[in-house]
Amino acid sequence: MTGHRPLRGLRTAIARASGPLVRSVPRQHWDSDEVFRRRRRVTGVVAVAGASLLGVSLSTPPGSPRFYGLTLGVAGTWVAGGLASGPLHLGRMFGPGDTLRRPVLTPLASGVVAFGAFYAAALVARRIPVLDRAIGSVLSYADQGSDPLVLTTALANGIAEEVFFRGALYAAAGPHSPVLASTAVYGLATTATRNPALVLASVPMGLLFAQQRRITGGIQASMITHAVWSALMLRYLPPLFAGRLAEERQPLRG
Repeated sequence: MTGHRPLRGLRTAIARASGPLVRSVPRQHWDSDEVFRRRRRVTGVVAVAGASLLGVSLSTPPGSPRFYGLTLGVAGTWVAGGLASGPLHLGRMFGPGDTLRRPVLTPLASGVVAFGAFYAAALVARRIPVLDRAIGSVLSYADQGSDPLVLTTALANGIAEEVFFRGALYAAAGPHSPVLASTAVYGLATTATRNPALVLASVPMGLLFAQQRRITGGIQASMITHAVWSALMLRYLPPLFAGRLAEERQPLRG
């Protein structure tokens, strides 16, 4: 029996370490029927409007004033829709001694881990022509644009997406499978970009963000993770696709 004690101790340590990642906090807020119906009406309209504007923004020339204006317009649409739908919450997660605290360090680490997984996937995607072209097309906006403006619009849109999709739309999905429902709508909205790389990325990241919403009961965790992931992708992915980006610049030189 004593031989099992180290194993029990290891399991206990793992459970304590992973607890904040898998334990959902108690729900402290519920929508009234009136608020719930308003959420559904607002999110339905905003999802269509935001997705349409997103598709238009990624059809504009990289680095153009129109691109920055439209992408900031997309962010504004998501935020306005999220706030108009009803109350939003930042959420909490379990800390030492089962105390509840605002999520910060765990979401930061999640963003770094997510980037690592996507960087590894990008190494494979470079060898798949359709994905190589799709990723190069997206990264051309970072490569040919102003670094501060690109970072600003990327972070603004990442945070705005969390306000809407994991804030308003998650709540509007109701108690039955909101993780899957919000991720499905997130993926459908991303199809407006007509970029297979973005659509593929929206599924695992949408699931991660929605799980963070489920566990914490709010949007702070997913906003932090989304911002960290986006910043790292902008910083480290373009050098990986330098050859493809050089090809993307050729039409401009011609």
